[in-house]
Amino acid sequence: MHNYLDFEKPISDLEGKIHELKKLASEDESIDTSDEVTRLEVRVREATADIYSKLNAWQKTQVARHPQRPHFVDYANALLTEYTPLAGDRKFSEDAAIQAGFARFRGQPVAIIGQEKGHDTKSRLKHNFGSARPEGYRKAIRIMEMADRFQIPVITLVDTAGAYPGVGAEERGQAEAIARSTEISLALKVPIVSIVIGEGGSGGAIAIAVGNRVYMLEHSIYSVISPEGAASILWRDSTRAKEAATAMKITADDLKGLGVIDGIIPEPLGGAHRDPQSVIAATGDIIANALSELSSRSGEQLRNDRRQKFLNIGRNL
Repeated sequence: MHNYLDFEKPISDLEGKIHELKKLASEDESIDTSDEVTRLEVRVREATADIYSKLNAWQKTQVARHPQRPHFVDYANALLTEYTPLAGDRKFSEDAAIQAGFARFRGQPVAIIGQEKGHDTKSRLKHNFGSARPEGYRKAIRIMEMADRFQIPVITLVDTAGAYPGVGAEERGQAEAIARSTEISLALKVPIVSIVIGEGGSGGAIAIAVGNRVYMLEHSIYSVISPEGAASILWRDSTRAKEAATAMKITADDLKGLGVIDGIIPEPLGGAHRDPQSVIAATGDIIANALSELSSRSGEQLRNDRRQKFLNIGRNL
């Protein structure tokens, strides 16, 4: 079953009618509904194109959080071969919210790090809905240091509402772990390509998103805090999240204009969840082009360019 967002009601109504007609035709072969189905399918495409051509920031937030949107595991399965996941931070425990390891991407050895939210109740609980504890970021640090030691490029896939804010996580140094992960990212002498595939929330996202090239999917978001959190702080009213989303400039178009990201990866009509294979393939092409472009640069150049890239953000505003 497809999960429809609240602003997709015209689409859901039309697709509901298509489903009813197809069911009717399957139950009675004497009834021909093909012409009506074709007409409705055209109307669905038109309605979808119209709705998605003018999404506001809050609607894009809803698309970025869509439960059927492809996650880290989907990208890893489609884009990587010989993937060997590594577990544990060698200090406390394993954190399943951050997945990391080594693999081959189109024949090239790479390190891969990303947040996994899970697809159903069981996997979401296992991965803590993509909100990592300190152990997750310390695991990411371990993988990045290994990649730097063996001169292996790093790919990161960002998809988190933010780092886990629980008491235990804070007791074990959540802020320090995020800061260290960010620091290590800035120091690496290998290419880092980061893609925001869903939500890029707060320090939990930036900890693995300090790349030489940073891209966002068309309907993803990237922000210092969630719209609900911002509304709660600014107006003490989380129901004003839509207003906060607009004011915060969290969409890919906003952030490309501000110079925070390097490019936008187009999504299929109706969002990445409508055609995961095509958006994953497009993401793979972007990663391949970025790695090819960065491969000719020395380690010092890569590190200096990455540092300067982030220092320059906001200077021309």
